[in-house]
Amino acid sequence: MENTVKKSPLNVFKCGPIKAAIWSDSRIVNDSLVDIPSIRIDKSYKDKDGNEWKYTNTFNVEDLPNVAVLAMEVYKFLKVKISENNNVSEQNDIQNKKSK
Repeated sequence: MENTVKKSPLNVFKCGPIKAAIWSDSRIVNDSLVDIPSIRIDKSYKDKDGNEWKYTNTFNVEDLPNVAVLAMEVYKFLKVKISENNNVSEQNDIQNKKSK
């Protein structure tokens, strides 16, 4: 039996029926393990019978303002997260220099 772990998104933003989820994938870059974010934007709707929820990544013209709002929120979230990670890294560098 295969052991799989279902990962949850780092964060989810919603605007009406549109949802943006931020996922993290770890990769080795220059011999260091780094987290690379990916973003999935989709829209929920009920099937023609109105019984079952469906999801699509196709949008109408009227959906685009919501997609734009979500894209900006995701961008701001990731920029703040990157900035916080850089600050922690800089603080660790300063602490390492002081201890030498």
